[in-house]
Amino acid sequence: MLALALTVVLAAGFAVAATAAPARAAAGDPKCGAGYVGLTFDDGPTPEYTSRLLSALRENGVRATLFNIGEKAEKNRELVVAEKEAGMWIANHSWSHPQLTKLPEEEIHSELERTKDLLEELTGTAPTLFRPPYGNTDATVKAVAEGLGMTEIIWDVDTRDWSGKSAEEIVEEAVTVQSGEVILMHDGYAATIEAIPAIVENLRSRELCAGMISPATGKAVEPDDDDPADS
Repeated sequence: MLALALTVVLAAGFAVAATAAPARAAAGDPKCGAGYVGLTFDDGPTPEYTSRLLSALRENGVRATLFNIGEKAEKNRELVVAEKEAGMWIANHSWSHPQLTKLPEEEIHSELERTKDLLEELTGTAPTLFRPPYGNTDATVKAVAEGLGMTEIIWDVDTRDWSGKSAEEIVEEAVTVQSGEVILMHDGYAATIEAIPAIVENLRSRELCAGMISPATGKAVEPDDDDPADS
């Protein structure tokens, strides 16, 4: 029965993608009565998938937090600019995606600072959020991030899209998210992009909206900034 229900939701979600993007939820929007969740995508930007990911997010009227890898951002500068212009929040995912807990403190600092500086150069805004690769962290990693003005963000729901899951399976994982929680996905898989319409449809059916991640609490909250794509 669950598989059948998810198939229906997935089909409905694909129909949503074919329509014009609805306007960003206004402050106090009753459609968001149940709260906000954080859609996050790691490991971009990628020439193969980032543009498609941005199109899917915009077509479905949602914004997400994109945790970018510094060396990929350097090679694909125009995609970082496109992320910003699409109204996404851009965050730090280290320079080369290493196991940070295995590095000396000075190398951890370099990994985070180089990425921070590049993203600020490309977007005009220094990232305030950081996600350690693989979610592996310790007191040193967290302290280095804080020293650079960034809050460490892990996740509450792991879709495991990196493991070869189908779009339907990714949806099944994602729809367990609750208000204030953060979903982990990745910029790099066609199935993840295919799952977006159904994920958004499910959120709307539960009066949940995609929100920003608060640097103060690490929880998903109502956006407090203007969407550049709406101006």
